[in-house]
Amino acid sequence: MAAFKQYFIVSFRPLLGRRIVHRFLLPISLTENTCSTLSLIMGLDCVGIFGMILLVVINIILLIFGIGFLIVGVLALQDVADLNEDHIKPVLNTIEVNSFQVGELAKNLSILLIVIGVFIFFVSILGFLGACSQNICMLVTYDILVLILLVMKIAIIALWFTMQNKVEEEVKSKMLTRLKDNFKSDTITDNNEISNAWNYLFMSLDCCAVDPVTSTTNDFDQTTWCTTSGSCQATNSDIPRTCCNGVDENTYSTAPTSCHSSVTPGTYNTKGCYDALKDILTSHLSSIIGVGVSIMVLEILSVVFTVIVCKFA
Repeated sequence: MAAFKQYFIVSFRPLLGRRIVHRFLLPISLTENTCSTLSLIMGLDCVGIFGMILLVVINIILLIFGIGFLIVGVLALQDVADLNEDHIKPVLNTIEVNSFQVGELAKNLSILLIVIGVFIFFVSILGFLGACSQNICMLVTYDILVLILLVMKIAIIALWFTMQNKVEEEVKSKMLTRLKDNFKSDTITDNNEISNAWNYLFMSLDCCAVDPVTSTTNDFDQTTWCTTSGSCQATNSDIPRTCCNGVDENTYSTAPTSCHSSVTPGTYNTKGCYDALKDILTSHLSSIIGVGVSIMVLEILSVVFTVIVCKFA
């Protein structure tokens, strides 16, 4: 048996390659210490073996996090799709941030999350295979892609924290302006599409106006509905009937006067639509930050251990 094994090794070494022969065919003495044994099997010294094992583990975790990013992106895209319904979309299209419509911007950011998740998934597979095979070309390519990912995420985080307050203020200001300019009636049958969309927004998000409504003095005071024509201007209403609790497109017309006329606490949605919109768009933010920071830490470690494996391979 021993003679046959030796003949097999000698005959097939050129075909199988040195590493495969060393890993699977050479006899390993049980009296050798663990590190020496692994060095013989893998063709690495102890430091290289340590780096390779950790690199494999890190990439398995990165693969899982990549799937997590993908799932969060899909969930966020679904939330945005609910916002971008035909009835509500005209309102979102009037709110722009640096020439980007809010609805489309949120959709594109969700798609970006999905793309990043897919990219991390495939890069982690590349790193895993490169570490297992000790393929220098694969590991160098992996290192470059990880560094690109890392720099991109750092840039995105820096940009977000730099512009967050400015973007939020601009969105809120644009919403107030669009409400003032376009809200004509508290119905969904007006000839103004944007006015109808505001009413659909109130009923869909259970919100009212832009800022929270706490009294008869509110954001609607400066709208055409209150200053020119409409039930507010006629002093019949102080908030739209579509702001009342529990109403929908079929029941809003019979909303109680205690809600839209008297603005009695508990009968209407007090939450402003800016806050309601913000809650939906940032509902997955904590998950994104948690996964993103974890991925960045793992990416830094993966770069270090890739260098170690390349050096000792």
